[in-house]
Amino acid sequence: MAAASQAVLLCLGESDPAPAVERAGAVLAEAGLRLGPPRVVASRRLRVVEHALSGSAPIDCRSATKRLRGLQGEFGVDLAVLPADAARRDKKLLVIDMDSTLVQSEGIDELAKEAGVGEAVAAITRRAMNGELDFVGALRERVGLLRGLPVHALERVAARTVLSPGAEVLIDVLRKGGCAVAVVSGGFDYFTTRLHSRLGLSYSFANRLDVEDGRLTGRLVGEIVDGRRKAALLEEMASKEAVGLDRVLAIGDGANDLPMLERAGLGVAYNAKPKVREAAPVTLSVPDLSAVLFLLGYSESELPE
Repeated sequence: MAAASQAVLLCLGESDPAPAVERAGAVLAEAGLRLGPPRVVASRRLRVVEHALSGSAPIDCRSATKRLRGLQGEFGVDLAVLPADAARRDKKLLVIDMDSTLVQSEGIDELAKEAGVGEAVAAITRRAMNGELDFVGALRERVGLLRGLPVHALERVAARTVLSPGAEVLIDVLRKGGCAVAVVSGGFDYFTTRLHSRLGLSYSFANRLDVEDGRLTGRLVGEIVDGRRKAALLEEMASKEAVGLDRVLAIGDGANDLPMLERAGLGVAYNAKPKVREAAPVTLSVPDLSAVLFLLGYSESELPE
C-alpha cells in the first residue's frame, strides 16, 4: 500500500468509539496527523465512525495503523488508517480464505473428528494457523492421520459446513460493483468446489486429497497451496483480471494467509490468531464478514437489512 495523499481513521466495534478515537488521535498526532470531524458509518449492530486525517506529508497507512495496534485490545475495537481514494471502495478482486473465514469451521478438523483423531489434529491446526509450525509439514502430518477415512465422510462434513455471518452480503455487494470473487484455501478442493458452485465464484484453489478404493490414502496430490502459493495466485488472478493490486481485497485468518494479505491493496485478518492479528495490515474482530464493507467506505444505509 503506497503512501496516501488523503486518508481516514476508521474505528469499528460494539461499544462507544469515542474513548478509542480520542487515544488514537493522540497517537497519530505524534506522527504529525490531525483528525477531522467524525462521520457516523454505522450505529445499529456495530458502532463505526471515521475521521478524515490530514498531515503535512503523504500518509503511510500501514505504518499508522500499526501504531494503533496496542489500543485495539485495550478498547475492544478495530482501528485502521485507510486511503481515502477511489481504490478504497472500487475493489475488483476479492481473494478470501475458506476455513474459519468464509466458513465457520476448519475442514480438516471436521474430517479428523470423523476419523476419530479430532483432538490431535485440532491441536496441530491451532499451532499451524498461529505460525508456530511449518504449514506444509503440519498439513502433511494431519492428512496422514486421516488415512483410511471413507470418502463419504467428506460429504457429511460438507453438509454441516456453514458460511460465516455476512459472507453472502459481502460477496453480493462486491459482485454488484464488478468484483471477481476467489477462494484460495489451504484446505481441500472437495469443499471449495461446492462453494464455487453455491456462491458463483470466479476462481477457487485448494489442496487435493489422494483417494484409493474409496478411502483417503493419507497423502496429497499436486502442488500444495501454502502461504507463498496463495500470494502467487493472488497476483496471477489480478493479472488475469487486469486490475492493479490496489484494487484487490484479501481476507484470511491464519499465518499462511499473511503473504497474500501483504500483497493486496487491503489485507484483512478476520477474527485471526494472535500472531496474525499482530502482523496483518488491518484486523477485523467482529464475527460478521459484511463489516469488511465498512473498511471499504460503505455506510450501513447502503447494505441490505
